[in-house]
Amino acid sequence: MFETSSKPHQPTMLSFARDLPNICSLAGLLCAVFGIWQAVLGNFTVATIGILWAVLFDWTDGIVARRMRGRTDHHRAFGGQLDSLIDIVSFGVFPAVFLLSYGEFSPWFFPGAFLIVATSAVRLSYFNIFGLIDDKTYMGLALDNNVVILSFVFLFEGFIDHTIFSIILYALLMVLLMFNLASIRTPKFSGNWFYVLIVYTLLITGIYSWIQLNRA
Repeated sequence: MFETSSKPHQPTMLSFARDLPNICSLAGLLCAVFGIWQAVLGNFTVATIGILWAVLFDWTDGIVARRMRGRTDHHRAFGGQLDSLIDIVSFGVFPAVFLLSYGEFSPWFFPGAFLIVATSAVRLSYFNIFGLIDDKTYMGLALDNNVVILSFVFLFEGFIDHTIFSIILYALLMVLLMFNLASIRTPKFSGNWFYVLIVYTLLITGIYSWIQLNRA
């Protein structure tokens, strides 16, 4: 017979899925997986919309978690682990797949895709051990900045030859990886920056939706 629990009063896995901050995290994961799917299909504007909403939900889960009362240490620890694992998908796997797909899955783009995922794994592991330098400062550039910058740069994709833009995209992501791992202090965007992110997400969503409709 299988034992259902090895410890008394051990919470179930699904009990954490009902926690509101974790629901926000999972909503972000949904957006990221949707973005990956669209990137594989070559719908890059739609993919970019998906990942921007993933960033928004990533910010939202932390805000909700800090404002909720009565959360246990287990809920906080679980939420931190869940958020970190989802970040690997959103800010590691997504840009890697995006780069590969835009590069038409050329072998030349595989090293870059690997470096993106590896960098996200190294950075998040480091952050899980050492955390912030202080309440408002990261060591290195936070990974979510990569896809926010990518979403802006990709606005110019229609004005540049595909081959040239793929090289620009490749170079941009490699430069961002160096900043992700660099021993430099970068600000943690919080507070009113959340409202800036909301406006930016809605604006970029509107622009890319308009572009997609005109291409259809």
